[in-house]
Amino acid sequence: MQSKYDVVILGAGHNGLVAASYLGRAGLSVLLLEKNDYVGGATTSQQVFPDYDTRLSRYAYLVSLLPQKIIHDLGLNLELRRRATASFTPHVNHGHHGGLLLSNLDEEVSRQSMVELTGSDSEFERLKKFYNLPRVFAEQVWDSMLEPLAAKEEMARRFHADEVSREAWRSLVEEPLGIAIERYLQNDLVRGLVFTDAKVGVFTHPHDSSLVQNRCFLYHLIGNKTGEWKVPVGGMGALASELGRAARKAGAEILTNVDLRALNVTGKTRTVEFGVDGKREAVEARFLLVNFGRNVLAKFTGRLFQPDRTDEGSVFKINMLLRRLPKLKAKKYPATEAFCGTFHSDEGYQQMNISFDQASGGRFPEKTPCEMYCHTLTDDSILASDLRQQGFHTMTLFGIDAPFSLFVRDNETMRRQAEKKFLTSINQWLEEPIEECLAIARDGRPCIESKSPVDIEDALGMYHGNIFHNAPTFPFAEGKEQVGTWGVETEYENVFFCGSSALRGGAVSGIPGYNAAMKVLEVMASGQ
Repeated sequence: MQSKYDVVILGAGHNGLVAASYLGRAGLSVLLLEKNDYVGGATTSQQVFPDYDTRLSRYAYLVSLLPQKIIHDLGLNLELRRRATASFTPHVNHGHHGGLLLSNLDEEVSRQSMVELTGSDSEFERLKKFYNLPRVFAEQVWDSMLEPLAAKEEMARRFHADEVSREAWRSLVEEPLGIAIERYLQNDLVRGLVFTDAKVGVFTHPHDSSLVQNRCFLYHLIGNKTGEWKVPVGGMGALASELGRAARKAGAEILTNVDLRALNVTGKTRTVEFGVDGKREAVEARFLLVNFGRNVLAKFTGRLFQPDRTDEGSVFKINMLLRRLPKLKAKKYPATEAFCGTFHSDEGYQQMNISFDQASGGRFPEKTPCEMYCHTLTDDSILASDLRQQGFHTMTLFGIDAPFSLFVRDNETMRRQAEKKFLTSINQWLEEPIEECLAIARDGRPCIESKSPVDIEDALGMYHGNIFHNAPTFPFAEGKEQVGTWGVETEYENVFFCGSSALRGGAVSGIPGYNAAMKVLEVMASGQ
């Protein structure tokens, strides 16, 4: 280890690894410091249930926002596999259990499923028209995610071409998303299905004047201009492994099990003090890249962190290992088809308005909106061969309207209650409780693990368990001071965010890491 580096990166999560790869390839000396004994951060895979040879990602599981440019530039050997089913939403219609199945492979399957729910195909046509709005938006905006921030006015001019483009800008940027949903769609179940992408991870409602729901929705719908969420073969850990390989190949040094002690970011050089292998070390850096939240940086610099109300996280994560898939009450649909995509429960439009109001009032919702998905139906490589042969599967549940504020006083008690309520929500659609399908550890305990927003903040430093680190932002400059920046700047000279605290962060994208690297190279080219 040297005493001076061109760049020191704090945190070897996937964005830190992306930044290290680009900067190392540019010939800079790079040191990554990681507190865990592994790299990849929230994207890593782990043997969550020690008695079974299967590796799960505790916090991240699908990929949409990782640009093809980054995959190509870094030569990542990464297969992102399409799910046959986009989503499945069980329902009771005229006393009979059915389901709305939206296919990624056959539009006619989706259309017929919508007809069975609504009685005609008009809602399906309206849904197509609505989803055309984010597609039009993505065509104009996606490529700019890896460029300096354009002014809002300049971005708006890109949508003056025709009426559909103007409608896309108005519906997604200028007015609360709920207005467009209610204008285009009539069925409550369909409205709710659409709006879930505006709620996952944040605490909001359709007519939120902050428009955080619009921003969250865009992050879920514009990835690579399609918005499709794909399964990383080998699990999310395969991505972390490839990025680690790329960073090392580029010459970056990586230290794990690092205890960060102090930062000096106000002098001419930036100094990092840390402990590793029982020794106290200090290094200097021309540039410092921060791959953790604004809240954590504030702690190390002694500054006051002032969050906005929209920064509160709202997510409950359950990881499960199943001995078998449960059967559905909607007998027309095999479990392999329903759970292959995103399985929605209690996510009707009005139901989520009620659950939001109840959670806002300080009580856990009576009905708990959630969605669930099975990685191993698309990619079973994360299971050992004997588990595959026996019919084992992994299952991940993502609960919404579960804000940090509900858990902070008594996290243990609330976590147990929340786990039970979310499983009850799922069980209403099943022939047998999902608990009876769980694998059992040697000590007799079921293979299920739950994480509240409090747990997520404790483990990852994400403010109040917000999976975006803070409220997601629009992909353009909303203030004059942001125009032409890379969205990674801090108040400190040559200290940049390279993770989700950047203005265009969020989810597994690598975008903040790329933009931070470009900012460093821009500063160096200017001779500053």
